[in-house]
Amino acid sequence: MGTVAGAVIAAGLLLLSTFNPPVFAAVRGFFAEITTPISSAFAWASSGIANTPQGIAEHFNVRAENERLRKQLADNETLVGRARTLNQENRRLRELLKVRDVTTDAVVTARLVNSSASSTRRYATLNAGSWQHVKRGQPVREAAGLIGQVIEVSPNTSRVLLIIDPDSNVPVRRTRDGMPAIAKGRGDGLLDIRSAGLSSMVFQPGDVFVTSGTGGIFPPNIAVARVISNQRDSAIAEPAANPDALDFALVMQAFLPEPPPAPSPTPAPKAAPKK
Repeated sequence: MGTVAGAVIAAGLLLLSTFNPPVFAAVRGFFAEITTPISSAFAWASSGIANTPQGIAEHFNVRAENERLRKQLADNETLVGRARTLNQENRRLRELLKVRDVTTDAVVTARLVNSSASSTRRYATLNAGSWQHVKRGQPVREAAGLIGQVIEVSPNTSRVLLIIDPDSNVPVRRTRDGMPAIAKGRGDGLLDIRSAGLSSMVFQPGDVFVTSGTGGIFPPNIAVARVISNQRDSAIAEPAANPDALDFALVMQAFLPEPPPAPSPTPAPKAAPKK
C-alpha cells in the first residue's frame, strides 16, 4: 500500500514538473523547508557518532602527552638540582684546595660522610683515617674557618668533635685588639665566647675571633666565630664555618709537634753474686 502511494505521488510530481514548473518549484521548496532540518540533524548525529572514537583517542593522547611532559619537567628539575649541588660542592672544594695550596701542614682533604645535625652532641665523620695519616687530636677546617678536632681514628674513617659541641673549647683571640678568649660550643649551632683572662671583656656585635695557637693544637689565625649578641660576661657568636653545610674538610697537623716519648729508664745492672 505504501509502495503504491509513493508511486502515485512520484507520478504526480513528474506530471507537475512537466506541465506546470512554477507550481512544482513551490512544492519542491515546501518539502525542502521541512526535510532540511531533519537531514541536518541526522547528518550532525552521524558525524558525531563517527567522530566519537577519534575524540576519545585524542582525549587519551592528550592526557598521555601531558603526563609525559610533567615527567620530563620533573626530571629536568631533578637534573638542575643535581647540577646546582655539584656546582656548590665544586666551588667549596676549589676554595678548600686553595687553602691547602698555601698550607704547609695539610694532611688530607676528606669528604663528610655523616654528621649529628639533629643532636645537641655535634660530631662529624670523615672518609679518611689512619691509612691516610690522620691522627687523634689533629684540627679540621674548611675554607671559611675551623670545624673541629679529630677525636677517634680507624683505618679509613675518623670522627670529628665539632667546635659547636658543648665539649669543645678552642683558644681564640679577638682580631681588633688580640684579646684572648675561649670559644665554647653550645650544642645549638652557636658558640659562647668568654674571656680567657682574669679581667672581664667587653664584647661588641661583629667582633671576629680567630684561633690563637695557645695549647699547641689549632694553628693560629684560622677564623672561628663572629659575635652576634653580647651578654653580661660573655657573648654569643656564630661559627665562621657552618658545619651543617659541610661537604669537604681539610685535616691538618697539630700546630706544635707532639713531644717525643720519654726514654724508658734503663734497668740498673744486677750485682754479681758473691762467691
